[in-house]
Formats: sequence, structure tokens, C-alpha cells
Amino acid sequence: MANTFKKLRKKFRRRKMMAEKALLERKQNTASGTDHHQSRLLRRRIEALKRILTMTAIAVLAVLALVLYFQKHCYYDYKILKTSEQEDVVSTQYVELNGKILRYTPDGVSLVNRSLETVWSDIYKMQNPMADVRGERAVIADRDGTSMRIYGKDGLEGSVTTSYSIVKARISSNGLVAAILDGGGDTWINFYASDGSLIAENQTKIDDPGFPLDVAVSDDGQIMMVAYQFVDGGDTTSYVAFYNFGDVGQNEDDRIVSGYHYEGVVIPQIQYLSNSRSVALRDNGFTLYRGKQIPKETKTIEVEKEIVSTFYDDDTIGMVFKNDDSENLYSMEVYSADGKLKFRREFDVPYTTIRMSDGYIIMYNSSQVAVLEDDGTEKYNGTVEGTLNDFFKIGWNRYFMVLDTGVNIMKFS
Repeated sequence: MANTFKKLRKKFRRRKMMAEKALLERKQNTASGTDHHQSRLLRRRIEALKRILTMTAIAVLAVLALVLYFQKHCYYDYKILKTSEQEDVVSTQYVELNGKILRYTPDGVSLVNRSLETVWSDIYKMQNPMADVRGERAVIADRDGTSMRIYGKDGLEGSVTTSYSIVKARISSNGLVAAILDGGGDTWINFYASDGSLIAENQTKIDDPGFPLDVAVSDDGQIMMVAYQFVDGGDTTSYVAFYNFGDVGQNEDDRIVSGYHYEGVVIPQIQYLSNSRSVALRDNGFTLYRGKQIPKETKTIEVEKEIVSTFYDDDTIGMVFKNDDSENLYSMEVYSADGKLKFRREFDVPYTTIRMSDGYIIMYNSSQVAVLEDDGTEKYNGTVEGTLNDFFKIGWNRYFMVLDTGVNIMKFS
């Protein structure tokens, strides 16, 4: 009986051990299966991520290649997209205004889009209209007359009748206008709000501070920059003055917060590049200034060669010099707005007009056009059919071309 009990107990322990062993094996198999499943899911996720990264990299490289292609691609032909042969190109002048075209005549002005559809128009009477634009704002003034009209994106915002003949008018991006007026023996520099109301007037004399050659306004309309010229002991001297019409300038004489004299230098042109940066284009180079409230001189680039032409926009300043080389008539130096040289290059385009237009350098004469990017890459250099009067950029690969027979919207192909 005892032996039977021992045998049963031994058999029971053996079965228990076998059951525990089987349970352990099942747990191990289950854990192994779970790990394998998780490992398989992880591998799949890694492979999917690799595919996504690979596809993204290929897409980015394709976009970069496409961008590089269009940046470096030189066109050899052009295509006319839109034509208007009803334009009076003799008496009409055109200027780019925030991707649209402002066309103005002695009888009125209109803004048209790239389909040559009229956005708005206004009627006036001027003998010799001239325009200045900044952002979505424009001023049209009657040169040697007394009438000015101030426009925004929706049309007329204000008008001015001055007491003296208008020499020059410049507008800021918020619609404030500075004008040089000829008062006979003296000149006046007046400052107007966008509705045409007078903000300030400043009488100048030929000997103090000099004759004003140009005027510019900061984007916010707070700073007015004026370039004067006077003769001191037989030498020509230029004086660049900054007038602050905000709180900072109220305690300064004539609101002049900073000014710089340049002996033996002529400064025919000045320009605000942004709200805090401006440039004086000199007959021997250019000078840069920076400061929102009290502008300070930051850098001067001087050149020894005679400057034939200058061109600029908010980011670029360029100078053209004449060469003695018969194969390359001209050379140009192009700088960034902080005075760093971008490139030098020679070229042989016998241009009559050179300008910056929508970030591109445009050169043309009556039959030839050349277009460069601001790094010197040539986009187009060729002839056009008809007699060319004006040419500027109005969008990506879109250009406005004024011929003696009408106007065209075109693209290079």
C-alpha cells in the first residue's frame, strides 16, 4: 500500500513538472511570438520611414533641380501673351505698381492688371506728369506745374495744389509725399499726408543749406532725406540731411537729426531702401545709411572710373562704367544693400535704359533687350520685333513691353 502511494505521488509530481514545463514552454513560445511580431512591425515601420525619407529626398532634389534650372536657364525666344494695339504710346507713360501697371497721361491715370483690364481710373489735367511709386502707393505730379494726385490700391486718396512749381515728388509706402518746389530765388521742401494735407514746409536758400537735388522718404513716412548741393570757396560740396517728423526730431533745429557733408562730391540721387536703410548715389560711388530714428552713415563705396549709369532696388545697388574694349562696351559692379560686392561683369549691350525691375536687371534699347538676375546670371539677350519704347518685369517670367504699335504682355520661352 505504501509503495502504491509513493508511486502515485511520484507520478503526480512528474505530471506536475511536465505541466509546469509545458506552461513555461507555452509562455516562452508566446513571448517569442510577440517579440517576433513586434520586431516584424518595427522593421515594417523602419522600411516605410526609409521609403518616405527617400521619396521626400527625391522630391526635394527634383524641386531644387527645377529651381536651379530656371535660375540658370537662358532663354532665346519670347512669346506674346496679351496685346493691346489701342494704346496711345506717344503720350502714355507706364510704371510697374505692385504687380500691376500704372499708365498715366496728361489727361488721366488708370491701373490695369496683367490681362490689361482696368482696375480703376481717374481724370485730371496736367502738362507734364511724372510718377513715383512705392509699394501700393503712387504720386503723380505735374512737373513745373502745381498739381499733385496721391493714389492707393483702390484709386485716388488725396490731391494737392502747391504754391510754387513742382520740381520733384516722392512717396512713401504709407502714402506720405515729399516735394521739392521752386519758389524763384528760394526753394521749398514740403511734406504732405496721403489725403493731401500739409504736414510741414521748409524753405531753403542756395547758400544755406544749399540747392536740393533730390528727396526721399522712409517707408513709415517719419524720416525725410534730402540731398543738397552748394559751392564753398569754389568747391562743390554736398550735404545729406535727415529730417525726423516724429517725437525724436521735435527738439532739433529744423527737425534735422543727422547730416553729412561731402566735399568735392555731387549726389544727384538718394533713395530709401527700407524703413531703416537708405543710400546716396554719388558721382564717385555710393554711401549707405542705417537707422529708424537717427540715421547714421555705415559704409561708403568709392570708385575711380567714371560712372555712366546707376540702378537700384531694395536689395541691390549697381553701377555701370564704360570700357575701352570694343568687344565689351561696358562693365558693371553690383552690390548688396549692405555694401557687399555681388559680382562684376562686362557686357556689350548698347543700352539706352537700365533699371532694376522685380529683382532683375533690365537693359534695353529700341531693338534689343537683356535681362540679368541680381547674381549676374543672364536670362535673355536678344532682339524684339518692332521699336521698343519701354520694358519692365511684372511677375514670374512675365514682362510688359511697350512698342511703337501698342503694348504687350510677354514671357520668355
